[in-house]
Amino acid sequence: MKNPKVLQLGKFYPILGGVEKVAYDLMIGLSEQNVDCDMMCAAATGSGGIIPVNEHARIICCRSWFKAASTMISPVMIRTLRKTCGTYHVIHVHHPDPMAGLALFLSNYRGRVILHWHSDIQKQRFLLKFYKPLQSWLLRRADLIVGTSPAYLDGSPSLRKVRAKTVCLPIGTDPMRPDPEAVQKIRARYGNRKIVFSLGRLVPYKGFRHLVAAARYLNDDYVVLIGGSGPLRESLEKEIDNLGLQGRVELLGRIANEELPSYYGACDVFCLSSVQKTEAFGIVQIEAMSCGKPVVATRIPRSGVSWVNAHGESGLNVTPGNPQELARAIETIMEDEAAYRRYASGARERYNTLFSKKRMIENCLKLYRYEK
Repeated sequence: MKNPKVLQLGKFYPILGGVEKVAYDLMIGLSEQNVDCDMMCAAATGSGGIIPVNEHARIICCRSWFKAASTMISPVMIRTLRKTCGTYHVIHVHHPDPMAGLALFLSNYRGRVILHWHSDIQKQRFLLKFYKPLQSWLLRRADLIVGTSPAYLDGSPSLRKVRAKTVCLPIGTDPMRPDPEAVQKIRARYGNRKIVFSLGRLVPYKGFRHLVAAARYLNDDYVVLIGGSGPLRESLEKEIDNLGLQGRVELLGRIANEELPSYYGACDVFCLSSVQKTEAFGIVQIEAMSCGKPVVATRIPRSGVSWVNAHGESGLNVTPGNPQELARAIETIMEDEAAYRRYASGARERYNTLFSKKRMIENCLKLYRYEK
């Protein structure tokens, strides 16, 4: 099939996280290739509606009743998909999203289904018992199951019985394009110290308290900058005060989209300190790599994080939850100029080889066009 009509199905709009961003980027990238590709999702706020994107794409935003267990409850999605599903050759479902799975189950859709397995359900273990029959149906119904890394596909207990129909499609992003003037201003603001940058929601699985603690083992030549908002901000600020790290660790809050590339450009090393498998991939790693920044990340069991950051190539991976190892890895990269250049070059090369948005779109289109 040369140009199938595709629907990206699942999650929220406006974009709130990595899963939604992947669905949105696929819609945009495919439509720019003249492939008709819509995105149907639940409205995170407001009454929803149809949002035209370009001549080949639109966002079908379905009104939600409320949010429960990280899922927007949207009966409108069920009704809308049932009415329109027959117009699509491929429905690309983004998991985990029980609402999308239920809508597909009740739609009576007969076409091709691609299931994008972004992660196992980690937080809602109790509710998973009730969702599991629908999840099992979704795994059986899918013609193809897409994972974001070989490590996650191999390590997911939910995918063991369906490995024969899994394929790896790494997430890709547009390269970050820092503004040189803004980069210089950021570096000057911190006295041209060595900048360790991290970014993400301030929630437990991101492991930011370990990154804060790692600053104790770095000398005053370093400053740790953490971008993002979330419920742990107050406790992290107290930890910074208790450890006497004022001026050495700074919580930046939410960074505006137009400013973010320049923080990647200004930093010397990017650090992903996550400690749980909830962190399945770590898109922020590839954003940093696109700027040629070495990465320090963690070896989370059965997660794709340490596959994204190739140890000894694009950076170093350490034991989750170990501040001393985080600090030691940062110093190992920074204190040897030749090693730094090698990691920086490796990071940019790994991004160009595996994680560009262009590559993701091209490989996804091949999956859509493949016929058994």
